[in-house]
Amino acid sequence: MQREISVSGLYDLDQTIAAKVFEGITYPWEALPKIHDFIISLGETLPKDIYEERGEHIWVAKSAKVAPTACLNGPLIVDEEAEIRHCAFVRGNAIVGKGAVVGNSTELKNVVLFNKVQVPHYNYVGDSILGFKAHMGAGSITSNVKSDKTLVVVKGEGASTEGSISIETGLKKMGAMLGDYVEVGCNSVLNPGTVVGRNTIIYPTSMVRGVVPEGCIYKKATEIAEKK
Repeated sequence: MQREISVSGLYDLDQTIAAKVFEGITYPWEALPKIHDFIISLGETLPKDIYEERGEHIWVAKSAKVAPTACLNGPLIVDEEAEIRHCAFVRGNAIVGKGAVVGNSTELKNVVLFNKVQVPHYNYVGDSILGFKAHMGAGSITSNVKSDKTLVVVKGEGASTEGSISIETGLKKMGAMLGDYVEVGCNSVLNPGTVVGRNTIIYPTSMVRGVVPEGCIYKKATEIAEKK
């Protein structure tokens, strides 16, 4: 299970402009405190024939589509062919990958969206990393702070030979780590410290907590089936 929730187990790093932010770390949430400085350093090196600066530490690819009603705050990189739709709110510290969609009334804060990610309708994505072609259905959100404000711990039940895991993140704010090709159903809530393995489907209106294995269909904690 620890392999499944590692950077290499969750993500194809060829599918993000932010690959270097994951260098030297084991788990993806370790990149969250690095996003701010990484964007600034990377942004200053981006080719001016492909990207333009639209404000302080805001780099937007010329091929990207940004609605005039969207609110963009830096540090921010919007990669090629991405789409930022009507009334999207980017609070800062965000990387929006190639061909990604940030939709109507969606809010981003301290995130990495890999290429082709879709968060298209009324989503909140905070302190989270979404892998290649991950998709969050309408109204689904990441909850990034525990109600008691204690530090987030990633917990999961492994196979019988592995036992359960409990990893202290040292972070007060951590939303969800979604692996490549994850599908999250409408109006689901991903609680702080959620990690969803590659190719897993989360049913609509689910309340998700802890580690969900790769290649599964999740209805609730007691109903997780292997995809066939």
